[in-house]
Amino acid sequence: MPAPRPASQTGPETTGALSLVLATHNAHKVIELRRILAAAGVQASLSGLDEFPGAPDVAETGLTFAENALLKARAIAAFTGLLSIADDSGLCVDVLGGMPGIFSARWSGRHGDDAANLALVLAQLSDIADPHRRAQFFCAAALAVPGGREQVVEGRLEGKLVDKPRGTGGFGYDPIFLPDGYAQTTAEMTSEAKDAISHRGRAFRALAAALGRVP
Repeated sequence: MPAPRPASQTGPETTGALSLVLATHNAHKVIELRRILAAAGVQASLSGLDEFPGAPDVAETGLTFAENALLKARAIAAFTGLLSIADDSGLCVDVLGGMPGIFSARWSGRHGDDAANLALVLAQLSDIADPHRRAQFFCAAALAVPGGREQVVEGRLEGKLVDKPRGTGGFGYDPIFLPDGYAQTTAEMTSEAKDAISHRGRAFRALAAALGRVP
């Protein structure tokens, strides 16, 4: 079982279900993971970092998605005393040499400015013909048990980038990402349809299976 939360820390109290914390202040990701865990049949109470005042702002100093995910999951597990999940995900564009990659959230210079990041990628691809606009969404998701085991899983979604935003759902680069075999961008899909194919959906479902084996 996870170590008890230190008395000085605050957060939701739960009974019966697993208590999990997702190492993010991004409410979209918390909602997304709650849906995925519920669909996978995992009984869990999931919180984001907004419910843990004083949680460390973990620097993403790794050189890969997996390294960054583990850094965050490990630090938040130690701080909260709870099973912790973290992901590092992003957009990898073929003609940009795999960038923005691990810099996806701060591609325009300021972390989390989705509109500016998206606009910059579109500007960089403005002269690139449709056949060469290949890209993939990639996610590494890490699970850390306080004082115990760690696990990293990965998920990816192949597709291409359209030349202007479409749809109002999702977040980040969703409005310009067209998955292979689909006529809608991931921002035009329903939440359930996106979860079924997305990079985070695939990675988080793999972690959901791992949660069933947590001692």
